[in-house]
Amino acid sequence: MSKRQLWIALVLVFGTSPVQAETIEVTIDKLVFSPATVEAKVGDTIKWVNKDVFAHTATVKGGWEVMIPPKATASLTLRKAEAVDYFCRFHPNMKGHLAVTAP
Repeated sequence: MSKRQLWIALVLVFGTSPVQAETIEVTIDKLVFSPATVEAKVGDTIKWVNKDVFAHTATVKGGWEVMIPPKATASLTLRKAEAVDYFCRFHPNMKGHLAVTAP
């Protein structure tokens, strides 16, 4: 058996490796979420990096909320497929969108 045939056989037996969860970074600077729109998969983690000197939140009306202290980070691991708009409770003009799909 050639090396190529062996490799193909191993792929067929063991399948492809599972998809690794990712950490997606959203920067907060001067009252703006960047990027404003994020696409992610269930199991990924969103990490907000707050560069401002005051606290912010990532808040989904009727859903979850993440408090992000000044000059610090906060994270949320995504548990379900959904598309949500979020905002900062302290600064409602700050808006973001999160589209989460199944892996």
